[in-house]
Amino acid sequence: MRIGSLVLLLWLVIGAIAAGQRHYYTRPVTDCSRTGTILVTIVAGPLNYVGLNPKISCKTPEPSK
Repeated sequence: MRIGSLVLLLWLVIGAIAAGQRHYYTRPVTDCSRTGTILVTIVAGPLNYVGLNPKISCKTPEPSK
């Protein structure tokens, strides 16, 4: 269990570094697409360095008038 936790933590840290290198933290998060892309990049971890470039596109529902 301890090794698995360490591997998971390292995986997520590598993903966070990859998101930082893509400058995802420099602009404010204004929509769900940006939030989703940041989260998926972090979860993808080291896969970002072998060519994976995850992007999420979503649309939040708008209130009815």
